[in-house]
Amino acid sequence: MTDNELTLAFEALTLPFEQWTHRAHVRVAYTYLRRHPFDLALEKMRAGVKAYNASHEVQESPTSGYNETTTHAFMHLILATMTAYGQTFPTPTADGFCDTHPQLMTRHALRLFYSPERRMHPLAKGQFIEPDLSPLPKMIAAVAPSR
Repeated sequence: MTDNELTLAFEALTLPFEQWTHRAHVRVAYTYLRRHPFDLALEKMRAGVKAYNASHEVQESPTSGYNETTTHAFMHLILATMTAYGQTFPTPTADGFCDTHPQLMTRHALRLFYSPERRMHPLAKGQFIEPDLSPLPKMIAAVAPSR
């Protein structure tokens, strides 16, 4: 499935739930970040995940469902990776990006920055909370949105 096909299926809520993997999350985030400034990409991801979860009846609980801190922090990590390596190692597709940056292919990448207690704090579900173990990496250059 191409990046565009994946993103369209995600937005149309037609992507089969078993295909909404961590890698698919990263691919959609990468696609949004290539096309839009961070704030708009984050808003699209936030709205998309919430709508997708609702359409697939994902239960909201303290340990499941949408988590703003997780979404925001992962989007930040993806953009920081894009800006750090994008000039030297351009990856034209989200699959290529995922293959080039396996450090992002685990849902546990945020453990370098957040304690489990901090990331799963009730406030972290509804608002972005800064990490408690290490700051998120700085974004060293802007990525020009592409279509």
